[in-house]
Amino acid sequence: MRTAALAARILKQMRRDRRTLALMLFAPLIVLSLMYIVLAGDEQPARLAVFNLPADYIENLSRSNAQPVRMDEAAAMAALREGDVAAVLTVRSGKLYIYADGASPGKAGKALSLAESAWAYAQPAAPGGANTEVVYVYGYADMSLFDNCGPVLIGFLVFFFVFLVSGISFLQERTTGTLEKLLSTPIRRAEIVGGYLLGFGLLTSLQSALIVFFCVYVLGVVMVGSFGTVVLVTLSGALTALTFGLLLSTAAQSEFQMMQFIPLVIVPQVFFSGLFDLSPQLELIGRFTPLYYVADALRAVMHKGAGPAEILPSLCVMYGLALLFALANIRLLRKHRAL
Repeated sequence: MRTAALAARILKQMRRDRRTLALMLFAPLIVLSLMYIVLAGDEQPARLAVFNLPADYIENLSRSNAQPVRMDEAAAMAALREGDVAAVLTVRSGKLYIYADGASPGKAGKALSLAESAWAYAQPAAPGGANTEVVYVYGYADMSLFDNCGPVLIGFLVFFFVFLVSGISFLQERTTGTLEKLLSTPIRRAEIVGGYLLGFGLLTSLQSALIVFFCVYVLGVVMVGSFGTVVLVTLSGALTALTFGLLLSTAAQSEFQMMQFIPLVIVPQVFFSGLFDLSPQLELIGRFTPLYYVADALRAVMHKGAGPAEILPSLCVMYGLALLFALANIRLLRKHRAL
């Protein structure tokens, strides 16, 4: 009887905690739906920039799962650097040249397969035989999956752990009464948020530098750009995660509720961070997630050797989001004690 009474009490508590109940029932369905959309969606056609190619070869590409786009040489190479096309195709002296982005092995492999098979099919009508040459603009032919995913993994690890540690730590300040005591003093809400950002920021700076150092110099992840620029990006991402974690911890009522945010606001960002080849509509969703900009900037630095000037737009978005989260947190603190 005592066991049944205890079980009944737990069920009654769960029924009152609607947020936890909804999480248990619907959060797995949301994550599974995202996985289905990303992993089981229709295969996207490979967008290929072409110039100086035989007409019949372009027709063969169109019949396969490819989308050839005619451009001049300068525009084609610029599109490849920006990631707008999977490869650039051209013919010189009867030889097919394929310029690919080895830093994206999935897209590059698909583009090479389509280009070479279409070229072999058009060989009788193509001048000079069926010789091909592959030139990797970024990366290299046997680039490992870990090298390809390294920038995204670094960004995710920094973002996840900073979000988790800062959020739970700030929540403990509330549950132990420390925050309430602070709010009873003349200190302003902005000063409280700024103090926590500064304190946690010093620790997250050390964590970010350690993660980058370990991945690059111990695990040997490919890095074309400078170590300092990579650290700059991870620190910017950590600042965004820090303000985001503090904001959600202010909204949470317990550590368990803080944990509930992980499958709802952290896990979905991974699907839109650039690990998967998504349709333009799904890629647009990623533009509204902080992790997208962290991963995009890290790929640009580590795979393409970009400097601070090239990744400035992504950095500005991260700083803008951090400012937005901090201001929202200052406002949300009013519910605990108006100063």
